Amino acid sequence: MNKIIIPCEEANHVCDKSQYKESTLWEKIKLNIHLLYCSACRNYTKNNVKLTKIINGNKKVEPITANDKEKLKSAFEKELAKHQQ
Repeated sequence: MNKIIIPCEEANHVCDKSQYKESTLWEKIKLNIHLLYCSACRNYTKNNVKLTKIINGNKKVEPITANDKEKLKSAFEKELAKHQQ
């Protein structure tokens, strides 16, 4: 049986899924219960909603291409390796 009280990490994950309409009804119920008592997650949710509205309202925002994504990932991993030595 799924527990009804969820940790913040799970609540944030469900919040993210909800933004993309990928969460289940049960997940939404658990998230809303969590939001009743957790102000940090309420703020996270509020900021997520704001960000989504900004992105959806801005016609100039374009998704990153697969090639650019790979370049960015490679540059990130190279820079991360420098700092782990």
